[in-house]
Amino acid sequence: MYTNSSTMFSLSVLMLTLVLDSRLLISAETVVTCDDGSVQRLSCDSGVISVKSATYGRTSSRICSVGRPQGETSNTQCSIDVPAVSKQCDGLRECELNTQGLAAQDPCYGTYKYYTTNYICIQAEISVTCHGGYSYLKCDNGKIQINTANYGRTDKITCSDGRPSSQLQNTKCYSPNALAPVSKSCNGLESCEVFATHTIFTDPCVGIYKYLAISYFCLPLEIRSSLVCEHETNDLKCEDGTAIHIHSANYGRTDSSTCSAGRPASQIVKTDCYALNSQTIVANGCEGKNRCSILASNSVFSDPCGGTFKYLYILYSCASKCKCYCTEQ
Repeated sequence: MYTNSSTMFSLSVLMLTLVLDSRLLISAETVVTCDDGSVQRLSCDSGVISVKSATYGRTSSRICSVGRPQGETSNTQCSIDVPAVSKQCDGLRECELNTQGLAAQDPCYGTYKYYTTNYICIQAEISVTCHGGYSYLKCDNGKIQINTANYGRTDKITCSDGRPSSQLQNTKCYSPNALAPVSKSCNGLESCEVFATHTIFTDPCVGIYKYLAISYFCLPLEIRSSLVCEHETNDLKCEDGTAIHIHSANYGRTDSSTCSAGRPASQIVKTDCYALNSQTIVANGCEGKNRCSILASNSVFSDPCGGTFKYLYILYSCASKCKCYCTEQ
């Protein structure tokens, strides 16, 4: 049940079943900020922030409606994405955003709008490397899965020793292409190293001393991944005597390099695209089966980001049927 507030309220949603093991517990949160110009706060007691969706508009007549005339709350078909939230908060333990001007435009004049951010807290490892150094990532038991990566600067303290103030002032410095090369170099490996330099990453703020910040987690060795581009069929299969167990799934786009061959820039530029029903649909079609097929299509998942070419990425494991799906008589 929603509770109205003049500024902001936080709604704890549920503990998701996206549990890879006890080290990768993921919880979901939804934060709604009523007034444009108020501060929206995201935080994780443990782990780091991973924004799944951020919108500005109105999709309910009840939320943020106290003291507002009906004419300002009746339009519930008003919503635009706010990618700045993901850009500024992903990979951090705490994040505060002034919502003034955070959205690129007003999606519905005359309607009283609010910001809604859905995010999860992932138990991730953190690596920070100053410019010119090497970032070493390692999983003692499992395989690396990159969560976020940025080459730039988001505070004045990190990698600041001996640096003049002029090289530390820009704290909104984000490399537009950091995630793709880090993911390509490290995903699926037990260890990897990445050089923190503008020869690999685009220099997002000339004259500012930068650093490479990466958050990642270690997938247990038994976790498998499967990816297909939009309009293709994702086939999952387990060995005889075992059954599919879905850990996570997303139909959308989270980087600009996957499934990008031959695609115009406009179709791959949006990298915060998540179909919120992905996990449920894939689990309903595959959980407990020896094999299954899921079509990566808007007709199956709906379209989470119109005009973007999407893909379906699934993490799953094969478990003993009797151990997980049978009960003793």
